Amino acid sequence: MCQRNHQSSGSCFLNSTFKNMTFMGFLSVSPCLLFLYINMVMLYSLKSKPVFRETPRYILFGNLIFADTILLMNGQLLYILAVAGLYIMRYTCVVIVMVANFIGNVSPLNLFVMSLERYVAICYPLRHSSIITPRTTGLVIAAMWALSFLNIITKLTMLLVLESLPLDQVMNEYCSGNKLFNLGIHSQVDNVLHSILFTIVGFIIIYTYITLMLIAKSASTDKDSNNKARNTVLLHLIQLCLSLSSTLHHNIVSALKSMGLDKASQIEYILFITVIILPKCLSPLIYGLRDKIIPKLPLHCCRLDWCFMGTI
Repeated sequence: MCQRNHQSSGSCFLNSTFKNMTFMGFLSVSPCLLFLYINMVMLYSLKSKPVFRETPRYILFGNLIFADTILLMNGQLLYILAVAGLYIMRYTCVVIVMVANFIGNVSPLNLFVMSLERYVAICYPLRHSSIITPRTTGLVIAAMWALSFLNIITKLTMLLVLESLPLDQVMNEYCSGNKLFNLGIHSQVDNVLHSILFTIVGFIIIYTYITLMLIAKSASTDKDSNNKARNTVLLHLIQLCLSLSSTLHHNIVSALKSMGLDKASQIEYILFITVIILPKCLSPLIYGLRDKIIPKLPLHCCRLDWCFMGTI
């Protein structure tokens, strides 16, 4: 029916492309909206109940949920701008990208601290309450954000000093970190910083997991509690690997495009869902289903564990 003439064939092609973009946008946006809703309710509950405000584990969890929520919204904003073909001012893109970079470093650091908290809880149960307190937890969280802020100051200084393009002009491409930072030195600095960060955090999490696994073989320990802590640390390691893969997203996409694959755009979309969006949605699933208190939090119309059952 679309092959009668050239004009109708072109219109059918545009119609098919629009339908594909709409469907892909729905697959991307709908799960994000669901998890944004769950995250918002979680954050509200974590702030409103004293047991959550005074327990270091839940304080760290709240910080992780907050960071993931901001990254989810940031990623969706960039995705919508790219799909809609909207080009924005460079200084607006700088703000969006800097927020993503700023908060993106908090998540792996938070996973690192949460793994250490479980390590202290199992290996030093009598000293856990004196070592891991709400005050020390707050100081550690402040240190995380301070380290991330120093990284952003470095990137912003490099952008202003090394880049020659003015910030008060409209970009001729969609907004992204790779389009904003054109010089090779930016990627080199990012690769070095990410390598150091993920190597240190990954080593600590693996060490913690192996230690808890060895402790689990001891007959004098609470094996159920230890196994749960060990599995939690393992899930942190999986989250860290997914976060690491998100830093390689641009390199993978560039390699696919250079190979001239016909399905490069579809593969890029799949990678966006799996390595950019998915890691930000894992935290509520990990804690929402495995915690004894969090699944009972109300979500206005249902309990949290009922809503999770529908997402798995």
